Amino acid sequence: MNDAIQPLRVYGSNISYFTGKMEMYLRAKGIPYQFITLNARRHMPLLQKETGATQIPAMVLADGRWMTDTTPMIAWLEQQLPSPPLLPADPEQRFFSLLLEDYADEWLWRPAMHFRWYGDEGAMHLSRHIANEILHDIPLPAWLRRLYFRRRQRGGYTAGDGINESNCMQVEAIYHNNLAWLSDILQQRPYLLGNSPSLADIAFMGPMFRHFSQDPEPAEIMRQQAPAVWEWVARCWNCGPAALHGDWLAGVPEDWSPWLDDIGRNYLPYLCDNAEAVRAGKNRFTTTVGGVTYANARVSAYRVWCLEQLRAHFMALPSDSAERVQQRLQRHDCWEPLWRTRAVVSDVNSSTTPPFGTNTKML
Repeated sequence: MNDAIQPLRVYGSNISYFTGKMEMYLRAKGIPYQFITLNARRHMPLLQKETGATQIPAMVLADGRWMTDTTPMIAWLEQQLPSPPLLPADPEQRFFSLLLEDYADEWLWRPAMHFRWYGDEGAMHLSRHIANEILHDIPLPAWLRRLYFRRRQRGGYTAGDGINESNCMQVEAIYHNNLAWLSDILQQRPYLLGNSPSLADIAFMGPMFRHFSQDPEPAEIMRQQAPAVWEWVARCWNCGPAALHGDWLAGVPEDWSPWLDDIGRNYLPYLCDNAEAVRAGKNRFTTTVGGVTYANARVSAYRVWCLEQLRAHFMALPSDSAERVQQRLQRHDCWEPLWRTRAVVSDVNSSTTPPFGTNTKML
């Protein structure tokens, strides 16, 4: 183990979308770490000082360098500890794995937050957990801490992100569709790319583990409608380095096609509309993708960076691989929206060598 990495400390929460993704990666790679439950009063000022953001997970390397944001953290760790790999070496598999990581991180975020905070059952359960875990030493009554967090999350991530009565069924359909697509794959093989976990599994574990399989309403849906996904979540969480020596399929699986269709119809057009709103200096924007309108949604400079990264990943492909990737993207109507909007500079993640940090404005 690289002496600059160990011992590794992870600041996070055991109900956090991205903390779960990061822990899944560390467990699969066999990287020991000390988990530190985030405390708002003790740790938030420290995270702000060291990473420039009060978001989780944040990690401290043995040599004192800090990192936050799971995508560049995993990319950096894969460079330092390449064996056994979780990111495919094959250029086409690598590109589409990175595309699915971005989709799972950003497009599944909306239904994950919706199920957690829209209904009273989930909101009461999770606000009680957060009040006891993260805000327990804030000198306010427990009921007021719970109320504060429910209003904060709904204002920022559900109603405040364009979800309302007119589109909440479509938002929930994103989850139902992903359960069906995962189930179809997992009835054929144990992991998304074959007999061994890959970055694609790590990415989908973000929403599927700490949100959908733990929050009351989506967890019941998963148990009843997608037991293969329920089993996969446990299998991923339980796997270690020994599980990383199975075979991957050759090429990009055809059964990833439903995700690529969704990316072309919905996710990439959304990224373009968001980028144009950032370019125009807006704080809020309205977008209609796949026939669903999200009104007065918040803009995200981080998602401009996501679009930048997807383009950069394509431009880095060898010429023969780039041609095949372009053809597959065109088949799923992903090619045009990938390049639809002219370049926007996000000023996010300007460094990918620790120490680094960025504010994704997501918790």
